[in-house]
Amino acid sequence: MKEYTSENIRNFALIGHGGSGKTIFTDAVLFNSGAVTRIGRVEDGSTVSDYHQDEIDRQISIDATLATTEFKDLKFNILDTPGYTDFSGEVFSSLRVSDTAILFLKAVEGVEVGSELVWKYAAVAQLPSMIFINKMDNEHADFDAVVEQARARFGPTVALVQFPVKQGVAFKEIIDVIRMKMLVYKGDGTGTYEEKDIPAEHQERASAEHEALVEKIAESSEDLMNHFFEQGTLTEEEMSAGLRGSLARREIVPLFCISSLTNVGVTRAMEFIADYCPNPLSRGAAIGTKPESTTEVTLAPNSKGEPVAFVFKTLSVQHVGELSLFRVYSGTITPGLDIINQRSGKVERINQIYQMRGKDRKEVTQIIAGDLGAVVKLKDTHTNNTLSSKTLPVVLPPIQFPDPLITGALKPKGKGDEDKISTGLHTLHEEDPSFMIKVDTETHETIILGQGEIHLDVMLKRLKARFGVEVDIKPPRIPYRETIKKSADVSYKHKKQTGGSGQYAEVYIKIDPKPRGEGYEFVDAIVGGVISGKFVPAVDKGLQEQMVRGVVAGYPLVDVKVTLYDGSQHTVDSNEISFKIAAQQAFRKGILDAAPIMLEPIYILEVTVPDEFMGDVMGDISSHRGKIQGMDSEGPFQVIKAKVPLSELYQYATRLRSITQGRGIYRRHFSHYEEVPHDVMNKLIEEAAAQKEEEA
Repeated sequence: MKEYTSENIRNFALIGHGGSGKTIFTDAVLFNSGAVTRIGRVEDGSTVSDYHQDEIDRQISIDATLATTEFKDLKFNILDTPGYTDFSGEVFSSLRVSDTAILFLKAVEGVEVGSELVWKYAAVAQLPSMIFINKMDNEHADFDAVVEQARARFGPTVALVQFPVKQGVAFKEIIDVIRMKMLVYKGDGTGTYEEKDIPAEHQERASAEHEALVEKIAESSEDLMNHFFEQGTLTEEEMSAGLRGSLARREIVPLFCISSLTNVGVTRAMEFIADYCPNPLSRGAAIGTKPESTTEVTLAPNSKGEPVAFVFKTLSVQHVGELSLFRVYSGTITPGLDIINQRSGKVERINQIYQMRGKDRKEVTQIIAGDLGAVVKLKDTHTNNTLSSKTLPVVLPPIQFPDPLITGALKPKGKGDEDKISTGLHTLHEEDPSFMIKVDTETHETIILGQGEIHLDVMLKRLKARFGVEVDIKPPRIPYRETIKKSADVSYKHKKQTGGSGQYAEVYIKIDPKPRGEGYEFVDAIVGGVISGKFVPAVDKGLQEQMVRGVVAGYPLVDVKVTLYDGSQHTVDSNEISFKIAAQQAFRKGILDAAPIMLEPIYILEVTVPDEFMGDVMGDISSHRGKIQGMDSEGPFQVIKAKVPLSELYQYATRLRSITQGRGIYRRHFSHYEEVPHDVMNKLIEEAAAQKEEEA
């Protein structure tokens, strides 16, 4: 591959709902550009993008894949992203380093929930965007209906630049509104086409769509608008420049019709990307900050500048090691370069650098500003790290990965595997930061967190395949809390003789409930020295230890005020341990007298579903002790807001997928603690008693 300047590079991410055809489009682009000899098939695992065994087995994309090729003396860096929301972290990282986002919609299903979600990601990133209505060869394809949906959901910036002559199996001819020609594809899979005049029966619509496009372009600039009013149209040069600028500013979202599978429409889409999509120079400077500072640093995409690179993805490659995928924002990265990881402050030596095409690597001599590449065997560099020269210390903003939606507790199947499991889990996290691990200090469980059941299942299968360890996954222990509703006044005398010095302590305490969230309070109200001041801290310590262990079902106690107001001691037998025991026994007795209750964590749940599934989803939420808080409409979708106990959300992703045929998505976050219903509390107490008996 020859070397390209920054202005001759196109970086674009393919985004869309699962099954919208992004992976086959990638193969079609590679085929049309001569990079591969055939277009692969997802069904037989022969695509360039989906090369991991788990992707081949499941027939879905799991990892974002970088595929580089050459077309029209330009370099294309294609980022094929997964469509399943379980792997949305891959979409975030790909959009972070792209200059254009291409949204894929299916010609039958149209705008789906996943389409909405990734569109929002691109909008937040302020990326120039295009829409490809794919699978036009489907016998039930309805191009105009999908266009109408797209305009309703994504706004008036959606601009039709093509429409099909026929749909379904006869999809081979496209009216190009820009060129005002009919593109006739051979239909033999080669992707070649010839231009013909537009047939009379399509001339009226073509002219109307062309006029609408010209007006949209004219509206993007005052000069163009003036020319449009003076001339009644725009010249070809004015139209091209206006379209380029409008696309870059997200004022126009061009819409195409294609069939990746039959390779119809793909070549023209590639030509449009080459001619109109922004290059790294036109996207402008990136903004970083000085390390450990808020002082901004502007990074112009100048290949002659100081080298600055950002790692957006980490891969573990067998027999090679860690492969860091990066984008260069300034300067040029070359083998032998010493560069500083601004997170750790450590120097990294750049060894071999590569261009990527799926799993295939090609060694190159440089990666310049605006380009994407890969480097092997960096010592301590991971996703989200910025590498820059000593003379230009700068940190680029990290990728904001989505919050986890699901958790699971791990139980090793083999003894002595803990270290290998820990190493494997942390390696998987480095590769996919949306997969997280934490050790719950309260329950002493290793908790994994991710975007859905499939996400966690994939990670645990990779753990077994690559690190040779197996684990079971179970529901994490819910962090219930205990508290009280009434006050209680109790005393306890601890007296024990063991032959020598005995143990003696007597305490009188008053226990009061506190407002939710105010925690524990200890009040020393001893007067007259009935308990020596040196024993009071032991009472407090004993109470705090019992608070952690709980009284009712073994969960931490919260929001309690304890007042120590009387007691007695023995001149010889009293000591700190005696007062500690007396305080704990009095406390346990007092809690049981103070109308103890249990609290459970409540989460706010936001579920986005198509209209037809709304009733079923609401019914499911209600049947799992959820309380519907309201609904909002978003076009053909309903956003259901509810408050649901955390204990009812385990495997919710699977339930939702089943109810909505995979078309529902959700987000959740912690809200507050709430009293557990009496029957649930009794069940928890019984479970705690049974576990205690088992451990005994």
